[in-house]
This record gives sequence, C-alpha cells and structure tokens, in this order.
Amino acid sequence: MIKRYFEIIGRKSKKAFENKVKNELKNKVLNHYAHSIQKNEKSILSQNKKDISYAKKIGLKDNFISRLELDTKKLRAIISSINSISKLKDPTDRILEQWKRPNGLKIKKVSVPIGVIGVIYESRPNVTSDVSCLCFKSGNSVILKGGSEAYFTNKILSNLFRRSLKFHKIDPNFVQFVDMRSRKVVDHMLSKMTKYIDIIIPRGGKSLVKKVQDTSKLPVIGHLEGLCHTYIDSSANLKMALKVVLNAKLRNTAICGATETILLNDKLIKKFSKLLITKLENNGCVVYTDNKIRKVYKGNSFLASEKDWMTEYLTSKISIKSVKNVIEAINHINKYGTQHTDAIICKNKKTSKIFLKNVKSSIAMHNTSTQFADGGEFGFGAEVGISTNNLPPRGPVGLGQLVSYKYEVIGSGQIRR
Repeated sequence: MIKRYFEIIGRKSKKAFENKVKNELKNKVLNHYAHSIQKNEKSILSQNKKDISYAKKIGLKDNFISRLELDTKKLRAIISSINSISKLKDPTDRILEQWKRPNGLKIKKVSVPIGVIGVIYESRPNVTSDVSCLCFKSGNSVILKGGSEAYFTNKILSNLFRRSLKFHKIDPNFVQFVDMRSRKVVDHMLSKMTKYIDIIIPRGGKSLVKKVQDTSKLPVIGHLEGLCHTYIDSSANLKMALKVVLNAKLRNTAICGATETILLNDKLIKKFSKLLITKLENNGCVVYTDNKIRKVYKGNSFLASEKDWMTEYLTSKISIKSVKNVIEAINHINKYGTQHTDAIICKNKKTSKIFLKNVKSSIAMHNTSTQFADGGEFGFGAEVGISTNNLPPRGPVGLGQLVSYKYEVIGSGQIRR
C-alpha cells in the first residue's frame, strides 16, 4: 500500500516539475494563498486545536507544543512571510557567470530548479506554508511529510496552497501532502524514492534529523543540532554584551539559533559575571557555570560539567564557561559546537576578524544576537531550514539556495583538435 501510494505521489511530483511557470503567475498564486489563509483563519485555528489536544495527549514537551500552536499573531507572521517571498526575484534562469574562451565559445552558468524536494518535519505548521512557497517560487515541486502531531494543521495549509494553484490553472501537484501517519512512511521516503525525489530536507528534533542523515539514500540538507555560542571578549562593550546575550538566549529558547553556551573572557569574570548571572536568573534562566566563575560569584547557579558544553537545552537553561582569549573560545566552539551559529561581542576589530575567519560555523556573527540565524532575518523571505553541511548550501536555506545550475555553451561550429 505504501509503495503504491508513493509511486503515485512521485510520478505526480515529477510531472508537475516539468511545468515551467512564469514569475508573474507564481506571485499571483502566492498572493492568493496569503489571502486564503487570512480568509480561512477560523478553520485553520480550529484544526490546530485538534493537533494541540493530540499533542498534549501523547505527552509532547512544552517547547514542541509552543512551536505547534497557532494564533492570530502567528498566522499574520505566516502571511507576512508569504508576501515577502512573493516580492523576491525569481532565482531560476539567472546568468550567474559568463565568459568567452579564446576559441570563441561563449559559456554561461545558469541557475535551474533542483527538481522534487522531500521535506520531513515536526511540530511547525509554518514550515508547511514556508516550504510550499519557497519550493514553488524556485520552480521545484515538494512532497511534505509533517509530524502526526501537526496532521490537521499541515493538511489544511497544504490544501489551501493546492487550491490556489488550481485557481490559477496550475498543476496542484507542485505541492503534495503525505496523508498517512504510519512511521513506515518516513523510511520509505528515505530509502525507496530515489527515482522520484532529488533531495531531502529534515526539520525537527535531533532524533529525527539523525535518523534522516543516517538512513537516507538521498542527498540531505540540514543540521543535527543548534548548539550556538556567544563569546564575550575582554574588549566588549558590556552594556551591549548583556543586552545581546539576554536576547540570544531568552527571546525564544526553543529555536535552533538560541545561544546555549556563553564563553566569558577571564578578564571579565570579576567585573561582569555577577551582573550577567543575576540578569539571566532574574529572567527565569537556570545557569550552569565553571569553577573559575563560581569562585567569584555563584548566585543560584549550578556547577557545569562537560556534558553542559555539549547540550542544546532548547529551554531556559544556559552554561557559562571562562576562556583565556579568542583562540581558546574558537577552540572550544570548534570542539563542542555544531557548526550552526556562533557570535563574538567585542570592540577590537582584529579580534573579531580572527573569530569570524576561524570558527567553523555556517553562520559567524559579530556584536549581534544568534537569534538572527533565520532566513527571514537574512532577507530570504523564509527558509526551509539551516544547513551545517560543509558543501553548499550552508546557513539559512532560502529561495536562492533551492536552485542548482547548468552550463550553456554557445558555439559557431568549433571542433576540438
């Protein structure tokens, strides 16, 4: 049954991908979709309540329920994201480079869609809308496999997109929702769909992403964890540092761009650790610190162990470690980090340059919050996720990263001798 079901979906996706849709028409579809979400707000929130009830019943953690739950404000953010994507330039059929060879051959490097994209994700209904819009705008078709905890919300959001496609007489199978809850579905997508799916993108918890990375027979774009760091250098503006780290940790503790470890320069321990720890604790954050910091100020903090340097808390917890200098901070990040997002707070330009050039992160930041690790904040409209792969794409995977390229070679009868 699963095999037959996916063969039908796969063929439909491939056929839809063959249709080339002009950018003007793509934008009309996106604008119609945004209006449709606004018009159907009550129905969407009603379906979302079903999912929330089920999520609580199966004992889903609070941070996952927070991601899952929709309200008017979140729907407006979804609509805003769709409108932002519609305003972006079509990333396909763009000349990326061009040159002429001595023999007269003209060579152009041109952007092209990837093909059929499979997305496997948990808890986040906004992924359904964001990914559908990004894939369609970039000329790709998409197969969506959301988590069972978000089944009803994902279904109505994907169906609304399909309706917008139908309204504009475009193949609705550019976007397909996997209407099955069996766990075997994911296994089949990863191992039996190489004929139909060109790339897999996982979005969710560590266990999901690890499963995808370990078992997929298809190329994978994604990241395992977001173990992000903020290093406060001895040259830092401490007022800025305090403001930035509080935001980096506490604005939204459940996202992959939240800072999980603060690295504090030894020279700042006496004059800054008490204020830093107190502010974090007063904002409801549990703090773990090393012995060097605890000798100066403990507060209500707990003694950190090496396990804390390797932990993505995704809640109101943070670890603070003392380091001698920027090199020790870089070494710690490259040892314990996940190549996601890491930041330095400092005034010294030389120090910041050393940090930015030597951390292995896909996103390296200076004097700003790691919470900006987001495609929307990068001006991409939205993202399908953050990639920590060494091969491109890296960082936020938005509209411009969902394309490949080919070379067009124009001659006038040349032959190779």
